[in-house]
Amino acid sequence: MTSSPIAVVLPGTGSDDVFVTSVFRRPLAAVGVRLVAPAPMPGPTLADAYLAALSRAAAGGPILVGGISLGAHVATEWALRNPHDCAGLLLALPAWHGRPDGHPAAFAARHSAHVVRTRGIEHALSDTAAAVSPWLATELARAWRRYGPWLAGALEHAATRDAPTTAALRGVRVPAGIAACVDDPIHPAKVAEAWSRALPTAGLISTTLRALAADRESLGRATVLAWLRAGGRP
Repeated sequence: MTSSPIAVVLPGTGSDDVFVTSVFRRPLAAVGVRLVAPAPMPGPTLADAYLAALSRAAAGGPILVGGISLGAHVATEWALRNPHDCAGLLLALPAWHGRPDGHPAAFAARHSAHVVRTRGIEHALSDTAAAVSPWLATELARAWRRYGPWLAGALEHAATRDAPTTAALRGVRVPAGIAACVDDPIHPAKVAEAWSRALPTAGLISTTLRALAADRESLGRATVLAWLRAGGRP
């Protein structure tokens, strides 16, 4: 019996495998792909731990890789380093390309890290809950408490880590599905559009944070459908 293909999908900054699973498990299963969602290993080597997890997963053959926000950046970085091990990309809400300077997601991560370091996680969660939708506040409360004392370091690491440049993205040779939320100020749709233009074989589908609030799988469906439209095959 042939085993199902797998997709290894990484969480975003301060997020976790629980959220990734809620977004991607069923949309991937609908096309015959099994999700692997690595748990974050928080701290200043967060991205390196994700890269190592992808390489371990690819030991048995090429895999789909992807992520949300920072996870999308790291997955694409791995794909560029390991072109023969990557069968496709699932990229939800990329936050920037190249340097993070001036991008809203990097600013938000740095600010949150400062509040965590100076006033603690619970105070940071209280501040955040006042500024975001209730569903997102709930997601962050779970994930940030899981990060514990390593949260600030993980946020700082994410806020200073380069994403692939648009020039680098032109070297990706696998189908890439990209999803953007048009009402997301932290992950502007124009960034996803720039990724879509740079990647040689990419599909882009837009959804909304409002849809995500009601149905976590809406983001996963958009990403998987964009990948299929780009020519992806399970």
